Amino acid sequence: MTDSLISSAYSQALEVIASVEPRIAEATRQELADQRSSLKLIASENYASPAVLMTMGTWFSDKYAEGTVGHRFYAGCQNVDTVESLAAEHARELFGAPYAYVQPHSGIDANLVAFWSILANKVESPYLEKMQAKNVNELSEADWETLRHEFGNQRLLGMSLDAGGHLTHGFRPNISGKMFHQQQYGTDPETGLLDYDAVAAKAREFKPLVLVAGYSAYPRRVNFAKMREIADEVGAVLMVDMAHFAGLVAGKVFTGEENPVPYAHLTTTTTHKSLRGPRGGMVLAQEEFAADVDRGCPMVLGGPLSHVMAAKAVAFAEARTPAFQDYAQKVADNAKSLAEGFLTRGANLVTGGTDNHIVLLDVSSFGLTGRQAESALLDAGVVTNRNSVPADPNGAWYTSGVRLGTPALTTRGFGHDEFDTVADLIVDVLSNTGAGTTKAGGPSKASYVLGDGVADRVTSRSAEMLDKHPLYPGLVLS
Repeated sequence: MTDSLISSAYSQALEVIASVEPRIAEATRQELADQRSSLKLIASENYASPAVLMTMGTWFSDKYAEGTVGHRFYAGCQNVDTVESLAAEHARELFGAPYAYVQPHSGIDANLVAFWSILANKVESPYLEKMQAKNVNELSEADWETLRHEFGNQRLLGMSLDAGGHLTHGFRPNISGKMFHQQQYGTDPETGLLDYDAVAAKAREFKPLVLVAGYSAYPRRVNFAKMREIADEVGAVLMVDMAHFAGLVAGKVFTGEENPVPYAHLTTTTTHKSLRGPRGGMVLAQEEFAADVDRGCPMVLGGPLSHVMAAKAVAFAEARTPAFQDYAQKVADNAKSLAEGFLTRGANLVTGGTDNHIVLLDVSSFGLTGRQAESALLDAGVVTNRNSVPADPNGAWYTSGVRLGTPALTTRGFGHDEFDTVADLIVDVLSNTGAGTTKAGGPSKASYVLGDGVADRVTSRSAEMLDKHPLYPGLVLS
């Protein structure tokens, strides 16, 4: 696709939008400008290709298509069947999975589909049989109450939030923590690393129905063969949430025992992040769970987003190329470069480094909370997100850490030297930021004071790198 064609397509699209609501068109233009001029280091964000983005803006958005391929509750879905079949085919080939369900709208939707599929598959109950009957209207409120009670008493063991797990892995305020009787495993208090013996001991004691592996802020790889051994020993279902590192699996950076797909009963993921597709979710499953996962709609989901499924198919096709494998390896290599850049400048990293795409920076050594650091960095054009560290004294809102990821800037073409410079810029900002005070004069966990001239200095140095690696090069909006 030529640059002129892409530029013309987007320019004309924005003209059409502006004819109805010019403020939306202007916000869209501004978003591109902001992303072009900032260092995007949020580990869960990336830049989708123009082909992926354009695929979402079609009339597939107008279709209702509840059901599955060839078995829809609406007529006229033959083209949606084609789209969903292609997306699932590419996903199966990309990940080597027996079954792929591409309807989930998000990662939490994918996890909910997986959780309910496990319950439907493993919990023996006459109420479950009624729920799976075609006519669910036969269920009384008393039936549903009993069903909820039975499901609520099932056990789930997942990684704790401060150790790097996700909200949907049994965090009490999340629905996953309400559906299940849950407990959590953490990391070694000295190293911050997973202790598989400790996880196994916890599983033997708790005897969960579901063992959840995967992470959103753990900067190391996981041995999924060991996690499967633990699950098998206690009779648990191993569910892996690979939302963050799916691109590293697809790109063959994580292979063997570090690839969760052959070991997990179910593997869930988002389709953006390191996979560089549209915002959405997906469930990969072994054959024994395929029929239950296929009931995601209407069990959990409503109408699938057909235009997003089409974009998933395009993104998966891109991910099956050698170019994507090169990209995925660079993501991991660049994370090491970023970590080394911090360590040489005396910064403190959780686990002392990284071997995936995440670097978790403990900012307490700078006298800051994660919220203060995040805000100061944003003032200097560095986009990050605050994140808990193990046994975080500041809790999940203020935190003591900042999570950084390399997928987005790697897409722009950043390499070792640029990421070393990025580490230098971040240390520059944090070293010149002080904690603010509350209105009462006490120490604040939110307000901060950024030194004079720091933001301008960092922004200027960033601009030099960003100009060398433009976002969507050749895209010029008229």
